Parts: sequence; structure tokens; C-alpha cells
Amino acid sequence: MAKFIFVMGGVMSGIGKGVSTSSIGALLQARGFSVTAVKIDPYLNVDAGTMNPVEHGEVFVTDDGTETDQDIGNYERFLNTENSALHYMTTGSVYLSVIMRERNLEYGGRCVEVVPDIPLEVISRLQKVARKTKADFVLTEIGGTVGEYQNLLFLEAARMMRLRYPKDVLFTLVSYLPIPPIIGEMKTKPTQHAVRTLNASGIQPDIIIARSERPIDEPRKKKLSVFCNMEPADIISAPDIATSIYEVPGKFEEEGIAKRVLNKFGMRERGVAMAPWDKLVKTILAPKPPVRIGIVGKYFGSGDFVLEDSYMSVLEAIKHASWAKGRHPNIQWLDAEAYEKDKKKVRELKQFDGIIVPGGFGERGVEGKIRAITYCRENNIPFLGLCYGMQLATVEYARNVLGLRGAHTTEVAQGTKYPVIDIMLEQRANMDKKDYGATMRLGGYACELKPGTVAHRAYANSSFPSKKNGTLLIRERHRHRYELNNLYRDQLAQGGLVCSGRNPEKDLVEVIEIPRHPFFVGTQFHPEFTSRPLQPHPLFVAFIKAAVQ
Repeated sequence: MAKFIFVMGGVMSGIGKGVSTSSIGALLQARGFSVTAVKIDPYLNVDAGTMNPVEHGEVFVTDDGTETDQDIGNYERFLNTENSALHYMTTGSVYLSVIMRERNLEYGGRCVEVVPDIPLEVISRLQKVARKTKADFVLTEIGGTVGEYQNLLFLEAARMMRLRYPKDVLFTLVSYLPIPPIIGEMKTKPTQHAVRTLNASGIQPDIIIARSERPIDEPRKKKLSVFCNMEPADIISAPDIATSIYEVPGKFEEEGIAKRVLNKFGMRERGVAMAPWDKLVKTILAPKPPVRIGIVGKYFGSGDFVLEDSYMSVLEAIKHASWAKGRHPNIQWLDAEAYEKDKKKVRELKQFDGIIVPGGFGERGVEGKIRAITYCRENNIPFLGLCYGMQLATVEYARNVLGLRGAHTTEVAQGTKYPVIDIMLEQRANMDKKDYGATMRLGGYACELKPGTVAHRAYANSSFPSKKNGTLLIRERHRHRYELNNLYRDQLAQGGLVCSGRNPEKDLVEVIEIPRHPFFVGTQFHPEFTSRPLQPHPLFVAFIKAAVQ
């Protein structure tokens, strides 16, 4: 039977449960075990697709088209695996399943109750993951923090599972230990309260991952040990790491967390193959000249604070490619709306080696993004447009090169004279019915690349999975309702915009590029979702190479 490790959070959110889960999994993988990871989000949303990225972070899309929390992306990057709908659940999806089963009389007419039926559905899903993946370990991250009403039912599922399988379930609490500046001392009391709150749910943590600005010292380990009913060795120090999250597996290995996990399960320690991680960290930490990349977007602000989570996969893909090319990524956020208010401000782009316009929705900041794209095209600045970025690059080219004044996407201007970007036919019915949830073109689709193009060369010279029998056929992940309008395809091509990638089933344009430019590529798909630290995405590598040159 698979071993189940539940990872929960204490004191506050955003302390790195996803990275901790991924790192534990990576260490178990390095010992030859097969590992899979599941994320539970305590929201009534059925999936993450309808959540605001500023509030919740990036929507990560799996190959099977499931819109998930950004932590699924962390799992894929750290474990180099592909996840699916099995690996993500929300309160809404669990309740929906139970209600549908009740409607179908699958409970035999008995009274269906929140407890135990909701926790039993959660347990059933986790067991299904174990069966389908045949994993030795199933790591399950429960979103939020202990003490929140929203995740009580998931904690109850964990408790019930431990009761059923006492030798096969382990609990890990990732908790914060603050160091108030005015006191200057690390305080354990918030974590003590978190553990007591967890105890009130019937759960005693087996391991505490102590997150803080600095490493936890022995006196505080002993204090937590006494007041949380644990051995000092079960308190794992996890101080802030300024350079890269990919250092965490190595730090956890030094703390012996994998040994503790195996010991608690009564399993033998195996040889550790950490060489790929050690090599990666050595590469990351080595002194390198910078490459300056600007990201022109709008999902940055939350009050007075700048949040990076909205574009997490883009950030990671830039880092992966930069490290592969021997550079230190210097990334700066550029507000598209600022370029709308002040046309001259766009000139600041000349200080960057490359510019990315990532995905997004709606009209806010669109004209600012288009101005940025114009500046990149006219001043030979390497440009990479992702999804909406590709669509706006097409709009910009139609307006300013082909002379189609007022050309636009019908997402923003339904009455435009030149709808070079238009809604997909099958999406029109969804929009008319206001059927927004999980109805976009989602997940992996094939893309055939045109020989002799930048995109073709990038993939052909990489180890990215592809078929090369006559044509180069790749598979990438999507999340969109609008597409390049094929009625303008020939006109765009005649004007010099090369359609270098297309979906063979529906003849949809997937990649555009300008040949006589250092690097000007737009993709309808999201290559950032398939970039890995140990296997950078070829398009990002090609982009960074052009930026370096």
C-alpha cells in the first residue's frame, strides 16, 4: 500500500507548503521511490479557473485541461512529472461529486451527511490517485492554515485515514516562527498554538517544518519538542532562502527530513542520488552576468504590494532558461497601464535585453501592451508573447505594418472592422450561455512546426518530446477562447508575419514570428507550463539566447 503524507500549514498562509511538499517528494524520489502529489484547495470554486490571479495566484493548467492551483506547477517542476485532474480537488469539486452521487441514488437512499460522506469522498480520491499512479508515496497538501473553518473537513479526512491506516499515514505541519524586530527573538508560541489547534482536530503532527527568517536554534527546537509532544529531531529548520527555491531539497536533506519520514514508516533508508539537484544549485549560485528581462502585464498589484504569484510559471521558465545559458535573470515588472497614460514611458524598454507579454484577459492595459510590442518590433528588442501576448502582437502587426487601422481582438472590441483575433466558434455558444467554468480550450494540443523557422529550430535542437517523422510535431498546453482569425492569415503572411506553428486537427495558428528580427515570437499556447529546472523549455532558451546576444 502507498504511504500517505499530509502537509498542513500553521500561523499564516504563503509560507511555502507547496515548495516543502515538492522538496520532500524530490528527496524521496532521489532515493528511488515513486512519488506523486495532490493539492486540496478549501474553496467552493469547482476549480481554479474562475479565481482572480491577484488574490489566488496563477492558474496552472495540466495536460488533461484541468485548471489548478499554482502548487501543481511546483509539483511538476520539482518531481518532473505530469499531473492531472486526479491531483487537484477543491471543496466545491468534492461537494459536487457527493451531490451528483446522491442524485443518482448511489448512496442507496440513505441520508447523506457532511460527516462522514465528504471526508470519505476525499479519502476515496486519494486512494484512487495511489492506484492510478502506483506511487510509493502520495503527498497531499491541504491549503490554508489549521484553525480555518474552510479546511476542517479535509483535516477530518486526514484524521480518519490515519485511524484506518495508522502505519501508512504521516502528518507534517509547515509553521511560521516570527522574529519581531522590536524584540529580536524567534518566538515559538504561534506554532505551539497551531499545534494545539491541530490537536483539537484529532491530529498530532509527526514532523514540524519550522519556517522563519533564520534557522531555528536548539533551545527553540527543544521548546517546541516539549510543548508540542515531539522529538527535537522532528523539528526541521527551514529558514528563508534568498536565491532560489531549488535549494530547499538540499537544505531539507541536511536536516535529515527524508530519513525521519522513512524511519517513521518503518522503511529502510536507500542510497541518495542528489547529483542533479546539487549540479543545478551549483549552477544557480555560480557568479554570472545578468540578463535583463521585463514582463509587461497587469496582475501585479494588491494594495501597496507587488505580487509575483500571478505569473509564477513564467518567472520560473525565465530562470530555468537563464541558468542554462549561464546568466543571472534580472526580472522587472512593467505596468502596461503606465504606457497607456504616458506614451513616452515605453522608451524605458530599451534598457532591457528582452521583453515578455504574458497571458491575461480583458481590456485593461491592452493598449499599453500593444505600445510595448510596437517598441520591441521597431527597436529589435527580443520579444516573447504568450497566449494573449501572441494575440496582441498579431493586432499590433495588423495595425502598424499592414495598415489595418482599428484592427483588434473581439474580446475587447466586438465591432472592430478588422477582427484579426476572434472568438473560437465552439466558444461562442459557451459565452452566450454564460458557461465560463472549465469551457475554454484547455490542456495539451498538437502543434506542427514549419521547417526553417525560429520555433522549429528551437524545438529541433532540444530534448523536448516531439515526433520527427517528416514533420516536427509537439504538444503544448492551452487556456484561451480566442484565436488568430484564419480569414486574415494569408494577408498577415503576405505582410511578413510567419505562422510557424499550427494545430493540424483544426488548422489553428499556434505560433507566429517575424523572420528579420533578433527574436519576435508569439505562442497561442503556454510553454511556461512545461518548463523544468532540469529541462528548460526550448522557446525560453531561444529567447534568452537572443536576449544575451
